[in-house]
Amino acid sequence: MILSASRRTDIPAFYAEWFIKRLRAGFVLVRNPLNFHQVSQISLMPEDIQCVVFWTKNPAPILNRLPELDDRQYHYYFLFTLTPYDNSIEVKVPPIDERISTFQALAGRIGHDRVFWRYDPILFTNRYTPAFHISAFTKLTKILAGFTKVCIISFVEMYRKCVRNMRNLRLMDLPVGERIAMIQAMQEIAGQYSITLQTCSGSGLELSGIKPGKCIDDKRIAKLTDFAFHGKKDKNQRRNCGCIESIDIGAYNSCPHNCLYCYANNDNNATVRNFSTHNPESPLLCGTLVAGDKVTQRKVKPITRIQRSLF
Repeated sequence: MILSASRRTDIPAFYAEWFIKRLRAGFVLVRNPLNFHQVSQISLMPEDIQCVVFWTKNPAPILNRLPELDDRQYHYYFLFTLTPYDNSIEVKVPPIDERISTFQALAGRIGHDRVFWRYDPILFTNRYTPAFHISAFTKLTKILAGFTKVCIISFVEMYRKCVRNMRNLRLMDLPVGERIAMIQAMQEIAGQYSITLQTCSGSGLELSGIKPGKCIDDKRIAKLTDFAFHGKKDKNQRRNCGCIESIDIGAYNSCPHNCLYCYANNDNNATVRNFSTHNPESPLLCGTLVAGDKVTQRKVKPITRIQRSLF
């Protein structure tokens, strides 16, 4: 099984202690987002997890806890979102200089082959123009050179909740040709610093020449482990998403970063309420089991494991 931690919330930033305690306990409980009383119990035993994929904007709180993952022989890598927006968009994200230092510290600790930079989502306003993005991307690329080998980009997806949250930003909708020209320029910049640019769910960018990537990637996992993995495409993700199947242990409306473009938060009051119910000792990320809950052991089909050939 591939463990996603998490598309729904920033576990490294806000729930690091809880995550480590769940690893020690050997299991976690996760509510079904569409059925509150349906709860899955998921094994976190090292023998059941091929790889943990962390999604984060600020892994600083988990840095000193990573040796425990290594001691327990978990394989893992980080998808680290680092963008140049200010607090009018990424409301409670730490200052960018602080996050750059954290990025470098993380790569220095676990290696540049396990830290993947996400410059996404890309959005356009009168301030955040293509010229702005190219300039900001150039500066960040120079700084992160040697600390990562891959940068994943995508354009903002306008879910209903995102439209509502960003209604005051006056977003610009650039023609596909201008978007392609911009990311081709970004690809050239990245290449100068030995960073490969990949698209995430790159609908409409097929003509750009940029290689489509997978955030949860069987080939990437194969490089980090002693086995090659043949994982099925995750049918629960967007049509253009190439990620393989994983199990997400996060919860919606639980990330206090409060980024306006976030598809996982749609109600700030619910986010505050859910975060206030977090208990590092609970098997659930937020709250506890209540009357009417039905807990079911999640049956996980192991990903096909094929030992690498020695020749």
